[in-house]
Amino acid sequence: MAILIKDIKAWQIIDSRAVPTVCARVELNNGISAIQSVPSGASVGINEALELRDNNPDFLFSKSVLRAVDNVNKIIAPMLVNQSPFNQFEIDNIMLEKDNTPNLSNLGANAVLAVSLAVCQAASKARGLELFQYLGGIYAQTLPVPFINILNGGVHANNKLDFQEFMIVPYGVENFSEAMRISLEVFNTLKNILKKKNLSTNVGDEGGFAPEFKNNKEALEVLLDAIFEAGYSTDNIKIALDVAASEFYKDGKYNFEKKSLSSEEMIDYLINLCEDYPIISIEDGLAQDDFLSWIKLTQILNKKVMLVGDDLFTTNPVLLKNGIENNAANSILIKLNQIGTLSQTLQCVDLAKRNNYRTIISHRSGETESTFISDLSVGINSGFIKTGSLSRSERTMKYNRLLYIENVLGSAAKYLGMEYFK
Repeated sequence: MAILIKDIKAWQIIDSRAVPTVCARVELNNGISAIQSVPSGASVGINEALELRDNNPDFLFSKSVLRAVDNVNKIIAPMLVNQSPFNQFEIDNIMLEKDNTPNLSNLGANAVLAVSLAVCQAASKARGLELFQYLGGIYAQTLPVPFINILNGGVHANNKLDFQEFMIVPYGVENFSEAMRISLEVFNTLKNILKKKNLSTNVGDEGGFAPEFKNNKEALEVLLDAIFEAGYSTDNIKIALDVAASEFYKDGKYNFEKKSLSSEEMIDYLINLCEDYPIISIEDGLAQDDFLSWIKLTQILNKKVMLVGDDLFTTNPVLLKNGIENNAANSILIKLNQIGTLSQTLQCVDLAKRNNYRTIISHRSGETESTFISDLSVGINSGFIKTGSLSRSERTMKYNRLLYIENVLGSAAKYLGMEYFK
């Protein structure tokens, strides 16, 4: 008997920021089923696929997603019943063609993605494979280097820090378990340091601490203190930043810390940070529409740090191709809900890898219990993952899934660490 999709059902659930989102269940005719849910972002690029919401001010603060749910149940489900779950690209294309807009504004990226991921999960279960094995086959062996957000700022926290994420990167170790161990030690050391300084140990949207620092450099100094007091050096652990510069870019100026910097001055500011601190990666160091400055920044720092485009590329192959052709950035953040389907995401990853752009599989600030991105990072050997801090279960579930995958792979598991940065 051919294995086919029997039924698809969606409903509204709650993400980690108390915001509604979409969850979908795909059932196959052999009794196997799979459930997947989609995240939502707070810092959203202008070119992202549309997250369809009801915009009813009298119901759930205009955030409900019942229209997207209806689109799954009434439009998408009838189209996909009796389709093979193993034809991922065909299934995704059916939804894209039905929507027929550049940004999925008819069906909603949240509706389409929930189904796309649930179909893939169901297919992996039908084959009797772990999801990462289904995605990558025998080549799926490499655990990603985690970018662990342990200090939150920007739109992710209620403090005065303008930069959005201050991350540790445990790259100078032999395996993923060791990377998590030393990161946990730094995280808890940082907590003790903040307590001694009478600073808040409350956490932001992504589970990192969100104390009141005077400026970005003070946050970096405390981060270094935590690394050293935990017994490690910058040979073991580096620092990564998500500047999220589009959030404070206005009228051609970067406005933060009572500064108003031109693009040239912002580039100089980032260069000086890299000289003063062990920074290995800068995400969205410049605004998404300051493209010529991205080219200049890349010319200067290309061989020194990862220059990661998030808002700049929004997991979009067309935007990435433009960046490649103009030598803007050297890495891309991969967020499934920025583009809308698994197939499009894989196409973007393929384009990046063929052009030597590093890929970081990423979560969103509004997350769910789904661990799909953990399997995706191993399945495509992305090399890097960014899924928040070491607190809040919607973050730690993804790390715990990677620890499980490492256990499943056993002696075949690889952790390249610093080799990825050469």
